[in-house]
Amino acid sequence: MSQASENVIVRLTDVDKNFENDRVVKKLNLDVQEGEFLTMLGPSGCGKTTTLRMIAGFEYPTGGRIFLEGQDVEGKKPNQRNVNTVFQNYALFPHMNVFDNIAFGLVEKKVKKEEIRRRVEEMIRLVRLDGMEKRMPSQMSGGQKQRVAIARALVNRPKVLLLDEPLGALDLKLRKQMQGELKHLQKQLGITFIYVTHDQEEALTMSDRIAVMNNGYLEQVGTPEEVYNHPQTKFVADFIGESNIIEGYIEHMTEDSIEVTMESGKAVIHETGYRLEEMVYLCVRPENLKISTEVVEGFRFRGQVREHIFIGSINKTMIELPNGQMLKAETPAEDALVPVGTAVNVYWNPGKAVVMRTKEEQIYNVIEQSVAIEGMTNDQIY
Repeated sequence: MSQASENVIVRLTDVDKNFENDRVVKKLNLDVQEGEFLTMLGPSGCGKTTTLRMIAGFEYPTGGRIFLEGQDVEGKKPNQRNVNTVFQNYALFPHMNVFDNIAFGLVEKKVKKEEIRRRVEEMIRLVRLDGMEKRMPSQMSGGQKQRVAIARALVNRPKVLLLDEPLGALDLKLRKQMQGELKHLQKQLGITFIYVTHDQEEALTMSDRIAVMNNGYLEQVGTPEEVYNHPQTKFVADFIGESNIIEGYIEHMTEDSIEVTMESGKAVIHETGYRLEEMVYLCVRPENLKISTEVVEGFRFRGQVREHIFIGSINKTMIELPNGQMLKAETPAEDALVPVGTAVNVYWNPGKAVVMRTKEEQIYNVIEQSVAIEGMTNDQIY
């Protein structure tokens, strides 16, 4: 069976994976474009590594289909698929030097010696290991070992390179350095990278697109900007970066905006496509949250400054709402701070808030609380 589609190099269609009674991947549909850097992001146990192993051929789907270059790979072993995998533990042969480790796959394929030497030397230059050809793995740093593992995978000229948390064993500084090198290498070669990580910053830094997984489901696929600025679910908003997530319902609507009533106030948002009295989540990133001692048009949302936290170039201000929920606002470190204990009005640019539908069965009793708060002064609230 063929499943060709222009520029799609990997396609997963309704893929399920069960381990006995544990369903770890659930009806996963995903297209990976040729030449892109796609990151599968999510917490431990969400199914991302299992998905990668199914693409590689180390695991087989319980249901659904996987296509590589338009061809169904059902039943094909890893060495019958035009992919290679780089693991977190490097998996280098300790008794082989750098050259022989990189050349191993070509030797197994019985490639001519002259071609092996040419391709290995090309890879050594590409990953900047010149002069280290005769070193043994025990004589190398973690970053150098990772470069050998990557070169060993790339020397086979795979259509797709699968990377399973390959930088997880490195220290923070080296990890950040390798992130840049991997991204540069991928762009230089034009090979499709499918990268697995639980690190949000790593995913945002390196990816063309991010596939966010949770509990076996694919929550959202998009560019780093899309998943950060326009999360489609509460999980995505909460998992990627920091978010202020407030529950509420839609009380009024106009042609281009909605008024969301929350337990601790109200706000007008420039969104459409919702219905009256629909329960929603409102997401505002800390860098977009503002506070003022003056009333701000379109907002009836009050709180009290509880704490300032200095984090290098920014200050994080914690604001407590009347119901006890804490909101976070970020401001440049050089900006003047509102004194702790000050009653403030909370607001944001209406275009910077994201409204998300909720399936929660129980929501705060926002109506009674909002009615009680409306019309009260800051001094009355606190």
